[in-house]
Amino acid sequence: MTALQKKPHNQVDHLSAEDVESIGKELDAIRQHVVDTRGAADAAYIRRVIGVQRRLELGSRIVLLASRSRLAWVVGTAGLTVAKVLDNMEIGHNVLHGQWDWMRDPKIHSTTWEWDHATPAAEWKRSHNELHHRYTNILGKDNDLGYGIMRVDEDQPWRPRHLIQPLWNFLNACFFEYGIAAYDLDLGDHFRQKRGLTPELRQRLGGTLRKVRRQVAKDFLVHPLLSGPSFKHTLAANATASLVRNVWSHSVIMCGHFPEGVETFEQERLDGEETRGQWYLRQMLGSANISGSPLLHLMTGNLSHQIEHHLFPDLPSNRYRRIAPEVRALFERYGLRYHSAPLARQVGSAWHKVLRLSLPNGWLADTSVRTAPRQLASLGRMTVRGLARAA
Repeated sequence: MTALQKKPHNQVDHLSAEDVESIGKELDAIRQHVVDTRGAADAAYIRRVIGVQRRLELGSRIVLLASRSRLAWVVGTAGLTVAKVLDNMEIGHNVLHGQWDWMRDPKIHSTTWEWDHATPAAEWKRSHNELHHRYTNILGKDNDLGYGIMRVDEDQPWRPRHLIQPLWNFLNACFFEYGIAAYDLDLGDHFRQKRGLTPELRQRLGGTLRKVRRQVAKDFLVHPLLSGPSFKHTLAANATASLVRNVWSHSVIMCGHFPEGVETFEQERLDGEETRGQWYLRQMLGSANISGSPLLHLMTGNLSHQIEHHLFPDLPSNRYRRIAPEVRALFERYGLRYHSAPLARQVGSAWHKVLRLSLPNGWLADTSVRTAPRQLASLGRMTVRGLARAA
């Protein structure tokens, strides 16, 4: 955990090896209790959410047939937005994690589910479940940490290209599902390493492009055409719903992984070296929660309990709120920070970090109205030197 241990305020210095393994055993016990008690009430919950989402989407699309009416447009767009958020967050994300596989229902299973998203379920499960959750917040291994396009830690060398990362982050939010589709294919790594389009990548790319075509056709051609004279209004409604869903999903994920105070790590090798307790500890310190109402938790897919989700990614999402007090009490007993704050504060903190790390270390903190001219001149010189070295 060297990236964490380099920092002046190290959360884990006071923990012994025995403490870390005790944390692991306590968390295993919390997990086992949920496994032993999940049952009909949990199954009824996810079936109810799926039913509400499907009725809401169908009803909204019917209302949008009359979307030339301003009221119908607003009602239909709002309903479709909520339906898309529920599909991606509380349903799709969690079903694809295998949270409901224990039900043995082939209609609600990680191996059969497909979601309203540009990236195919199989590609997402590979990059998210297998890589991100295994290598959470490890620099150079977890590309979810900045999605390979941003500087996310002070130890990463600053480059002039990082100046535009706030813009990149904004664009990524607006087109998030398509950014995730590209990320899941490792396109950035392929092109940076000049590997080109290998046969394996061509096959995966073909599957993703087919999924993208279906998504685009459904939202921006078929449903608007079914609206007849309301074509343009329905098209605008679908575009608005998709945009809001993308920005919302991006914001929730940023809040879970990127606010100030969330830790990053450096570990060269993990296989055979990281104990269960050490893995749990990394999840605890590399995640942050959003405090709020039950409705907020539902609309975030319960990723407002990102800490609990990263500790137990395959437990039913409706259980996270119930076990959160136990997890928080464990943090407090071991002198660790349980990182939780309201949505607005977490979003602001995450964007502040994006901006701060787009600049050389300490630049933003050292800049005031009085020092701005000198600081800008210094930034200009550093940018020119960086561009010259890159050339």
